[in-house]
Amino acid sequence: MSDELNKVPKAIAGPSTFLDDRLGGANFLKRNLRKIFPDHWSFLLGEIALYSFIILLLTGTFLTFWFKPSMGEIAYDGSYAPLKGVMMSEAYASSLEISFDVRGGLLIRQMHHWAALLFVAGMMVHALRVFFTGAYRKPRELNWIIGVLLLTLALAEGLTGYSLPDDLLSGAGLRITEGVAISLPLVGTYITFFLFGGEYPGEDVISRFYALHILLIPGILLALISAHMVLMWVQKHTQMPGKGRTNQNVVGAPFYPAFMAKAGAYMLFTLAVISGLATFSQINPIWLFGPYTPADVSAGSQPDFYMGFLEGALRIMPPWEINLFGTAHAGTLPLSVIIPALVPMGIIMTGLALYPFLERWVTGDHREHHVVDRPRNNPHRTSIGMSAITFYGVLWLLGANDEISANFHIGLNWTTYGGRVLIFVAPALAYLITYRMCLGLQRSDAAVISHGVESGVIKRLPHGEFIEVHTPPADDIEAHMRGKEPVPMLPVEEDTAGIPPKGMRGPLGKLRARMSKAYGGEKIPLDDGHGHGHGHGEDGHGEDEHAAISSGGDDRSLTH
Repeated sequence: MSDELNKVPKAIAGPSTFLDDRLGGANFLKRNLRKIFPDHWSFLLGEIALYSFIILLLTGTFLTFWFKPSMGEIAYDGSYAPLKGVMMSEAYASSLEISFDVRGGLLIRQMHHWAALLFVAGMMVHALRVFFTGAYRKPRELNWIIGVLLLTLALAEGLTGYSLPDDLLSGAGLRITEGVAISLPLVGTYITFFLFGGEYPGEDVISRFYALHILLIPGILLALISAHMVLMWVQKHTQMPGKGRTNQNVVGAPFYPAFMAKAGAYMLFTLAVISGLATFSQINPIWLFGPYTPADVSAGSQPDFYMGFLEGALRIMPPWEINLFGTAHAGTLPLSVIIPALVPMGIIMTGLALYPFLERWVTGDHREHHVVDRPRNNPHRTSIGMSAITFYGVLWLLGANDEISANFHIGLNWTTYGGRVLIFVAPALAYLITYRMCLGLQRSDAAVISHGVESGVIKRLPHGEFIEVHTPPADDIEAHMRGKEPVPMLPVEEDTAGIPPKGMRGPLGKLRARMSKAYGGEKIPLDDGHGHGHGHGEDGHGEDEHAAISSGGDDRSLTH
C-alpha cells in the first residue's frame, strides 16, 4: 500500500524528467505537485477572492482598450439618445461607449464591477475564517499582516475604480473623498491638490486615479498576493482538528490531481456566478445618473458595500469641530470628518494587524499552530470578532439612514440618534451573547462526549420509565471535538513569599495577569464520564489521545 502511495503518477514523472534533463528541476516539481492540501469547505473562501482578482485583471484589461481617462469636455454623440448633445467628460462618454457601442462591453463592465464586489467580500470572509479559527498564530503572523494590507489596498482600489466613469453617483463619492482629504490636519491641502491638480474638481483626478487603479495598486496587490501564496505554500496549510490530524502532519489529498481539479472547477464556478450576475442583475447603470457636475447631487446616493461603513460614520457623527486659538482663522479641525474618516478604519485594520501579537502577549503562547481552533473553543476571541462585525455592521447600516427613514417611516433624526447609541451598545451586547453561546456549545460538546448522541431507540426500564438510548459518537466527530485545547494562559500564581512571577509585577504586569486569567484557561472541560478528560494538561501541551502517529513532520507523508 505504501508503495502505491509513494509512486509518482506518470503525468508528473514525464514533465519532471523533461525539466530535470534541461533545468535540474525534477525534485522540485515532484515535491510540490504531490504536496498535501487539507480538505475543508472553509478553506475555499480565500480562493473566491483569488479567482475574483484574476477575473478583475482580465476584464479590466479589456476595458482599458476603450476607456479614455480624461476630464476634457465634449458633446455626447453616441447611441444613447437621452444624452445626445449633453456636455460631459471624455471619461463618461467612453464609459457610455463601452456600455452601448462595444460588443460585449456592458457585460464585461458589469462583470468587472461584480468581480470587484466579490473580491472584497471574499477577502473579508476569508479574514474572518482565519481570525475565528486562530490560523493567524505562529508561524503565520507575517501572512496575516499581508492579508490585512491586501484588504486595505482592495478598498483603495475599489474607491479609485468607482470614481473613473465620472457619472453623478461616483462624483458624489469623489466629493466626499475630497472633503475627507482636505480635512486632514497639515497634509490635507497637499493631498487634495496632488489628487485633483488644483481646486476641486480640477482636471487631473480621473487620469491620476486611473494610473493608481490600473498600475500602482494592482501591482502592489499582485506582489502581496504572490507573497501570501508563497508563504502559505512554504508554511503549509492549517487544518481543522480531527482524526489523525496533528501539528506535525497534513491530512488531505495531493495538489495534483485532486486539489488542482477541485480548484479548477471552483474557478469556473466563480466565473459562472460572476457572469450570471453580470447578465441578469444590472449594476451601476451610469447612463441613468448622467454626467457629474459639482453643483448637483443625486438623492439616495449610496457607495458600494465595502465603503458603506465609512459613509455611516460620517452620517451619525455629531457636528464637532475645534477652532485653534479660539478662532476659525487660526485653523479648524473638523472632527465631524476626521473621526469618521480615520477612527473606524483605524480600529478595524489596526486591531486586525496587532491582534496576533496582543493575544500572544496575553496568553504567553509561543508554540507553532498548524491545527486551528473551533471558534467555540476560544470564546473571548470569537466574542471580540463578533463585536467588531457588529461595530462594522451598525456603521454599514447607518450609511443608508436616509433610505431606512424613507422606507420605514422613521424620522431621519431618530435614525441618526439611534445609530449613535447602537454604535456603543450593540458591540457590547454582541460580545455578551456570543460568549454565552460559545459556552453553551462547549457544554453541548461535553454532553456528547459524556453521554453520546441520541439513537432514536426508545427503551423501557424495569420500573416503567421510558428513555432514549444514547450511542457513542462517530470516531471522526469525537476526534473533531477532542481536538479542543485549553486556551493558554500565563503563570500568575504568587510564590510562597507572595511575590508574583517575573513580568507580572507592576501595574502593566498586573493588568496582563488579569487579562490572561480572564482570556485563557479551560472554560468548560470535556469529560467522558469516566474521569479521562480530553488528554490535555492545563498548559495545553498534551497530545490528543486520538491523534495519529507523526510521520516526522513531512507534510507530504500522510494522505487520506
